[in-house]
Amino acid sequence: MKPNYKQIVLSVLLIFVINIFSLNAQEIQQRRGVQVVSPEINGDNSVTFRLYSENAQSVAVSGSWMGFGQNLEMTKGDDGVWSAKTDVLEPSMYHYNLILDGVSILDPRNPKAMRDGTRYASTLIIPGEGSEVFEVNDVPHGSINKVWYDSPSLDLTRRMYVYTPPGYEDSKEKYPVLYLLHGGGGDEDAWSSLGRANYILDNLIAEGKAKPMIVVMTNGNPNQKAAITETQPIPSDNPLIIATAKFPESLVNDVIPYVEDHYRVIANSSNRAIAGLSMGCLHTQIASLNNPEMFKYMGLFSLGLHPNDPNLEEIMKPLIAAYDKNLETLKKNYKLFYIGCGTEDFVYDGVQILRKKLDDNNFEYLYNETGGGHTWANWRTYLSDYAPRLFK
Repeated sequence: MKPNYKQIVLSVLLIFVINIFSLNAQEIQQRRGVQVVSPEINGDNSVTFRLYSENAQSVAVSGSWMGFGQNLEMTKGDDGVWSAKTDVLEPSMYHYNLILDGVSILDPRNPKAMRDGTRYASTLIIPGEGSEVFEVNDVPHGSINKVWYDSPSLDLTRRMYVYTPPGYEDSKEKYPVLYLLHGGGGDEDAWSSLGRANYILDNLIAEGKAKPMIVVMTNGNPNQKAAITETQPIPSDNPLIIATAKFPESLVNDVIPYVEDHYRVIANSSNRAIAGLSMGCLHTQIASLNNPEMFKYMGLFSLGLHPNDPNLEEIMKPLIAAYDKNLETLKKNYKLFYIGCGTEDFVYDGVQILRKKLDDNNFEYLYNETGGGHTWANWRTYLSDYAPRLFK
């Protein structure tokens, strides 16, 4: 059979063209930063951030380990890769954004990200003693269920997250319950995604430091059916003031009865704990003080009393009234009143006012003062310290 030279030549040319395009594609991919590593945790726990951009005029890093409004400027290399290296960071979980020509973006080389309300940021964990408690370790893991429930108090069907400890599904045991409340701008997703609550409980339970418990993580915004990624909020003139008045009522009348009807729990005050951060700390205090025989354990993370702040006057009124009315009754019934606050937290002075009120009434409490401010790094620390003290 006579060879078809025309066909052979065309085939060779086609292979040549394909190889040329393939080489160009690889070069383009490399130039676009496929080989860029970011973030890179160095041996001394400093971190190097990188971003490929030939056309950017400025790039910076804005991280949770920095002071408010501070950025770490990145410098551009000859290869079009911008980079910057931090100082040594303590073992913890951090979040950050890259600022590209003034626009905040996620790190395109980092698949790990978080959402805090309407804000998105990339995350990283510096391994070590301070972060082991919330890392994914080789221990038995509990489950998180996304649960829809009726809330007659708010006339809504709403969603909450419920953590059940390892072994719950296969046992007939009844468990104590911690009701864990998020802060302003957050929702039912906050304590698991940002607070790493399920991993903290997994690790503490595995080490025998905490009793196995159910953890209920609610949505404290009464104008929301669920997180904003699922449903749109119901319009409200002042959702924070409404939350102050409405959510603690819904927690007591809707959430707790639902949990005690649908889960194997020990339904008494000795096996019922509550804790919250910031706005959730406000909810914790109002719910506890207005129902002083409901919870034996209360955890207050980053909020106190601010009676002289005109911006908080409407929010503080029901809280101060609850202290004046029920503090003595609460004193007779509680087992642990836990307060945590950072020395750089903007609510620090209000926490000291709260402590003075408690001291003036001979009310015993446990105070955990840390460095840092109004941050998840502190709130993870407080939960890690609070949970082992429960149900003893």
